[in-house]
Amino acid sequence: MFDVFLYPVSAILWFWHKVFGAVSSPDSGIAWVLAIVFLVFTLRLLLVKPALSALRAGRRIQALAPEMRRIKEKYGKDRQRMAKEIQKLHAETGSNPLGGCLPALIQLPVFLSLYWVLRDFTPGAVSNHVFDHAGVRSFLNADLFGAKLGNWISQPAAELAAFGTDHVHMIAVGVPLMLIASLATFLSMRSGLARQASPESAGITRLMMYLAPVGMLVSGAFFPVPIGVLLYFLATNVWTLGQQHFLTKVVDREEAGR
Repeated sequence: MFDVFLYPVSAILWFWHKVFGAVSSPDSGIAWVLAIVFLVFTLRLLLVKPALSALRAGRRIQALAPEMRRIKEKYGKDRQRMAKEIQKLHAETGSNPLGGCLPALIQLPVFLSLYWVLRDFTPGAVSNHVFDHAGVRSFLNADLFGAKLGNWISQPAAELAAFGTDHVHMIAVGVPLMLIASLATFLSMRSGLARQASPESAGITRLMMYLAPVGMLVSGAFFPVPIGVLLYFLATNVWTLGQQHFLTKVVDREEAGR
């Protein structure tokens, strides 16, 4: 299903690994860590324009909140008429209630593609999409303070031993990554809370603001989430924090200039 994304994602990862591998050793953990981080930055940079459009759409929806409440109060008992009036309002104002979902929808297949690319670095594999056998060996030899990037905390000890690592190193690296990524998730969702278009959506965001970090901790501890994917979570949420701050200022300046 995600084959169309697997090769482009692995190609970007391959490119950045070549860049950082030329500076240090291709088998070094730092070269692979930076390749994953810059893969995230590259993809998120390509999504800045849709993210800006989504923020503008969110502001338009937020401006329509009083009118939306009026329609719900007037036609609350007639669901069909209420839906028709809301649809008419969106058509007249050029707003799209789903406009803010586009960046998240685009990121989902990218994330799943990265997950499977990292999972496909396995002993005995002769290739992994654009990576040849040497690239596979390089990834398998790389580690971050003794933790292999393609392995996960809950993996059986025998499997970790086959990769040349153990639970002590996986926990020592994985837990701090999970905690920092969870904190970044919490902060990025909290920073977006004030821009919610309605009390209902703000309530959902407030709930997710706590559930999402907990879900990340649980997933990283008990499910097959490789260290490389935890790095992805960390890099993308740090990027989101900075991007929200920057794009909010851009939209604020646009609205102030009207």
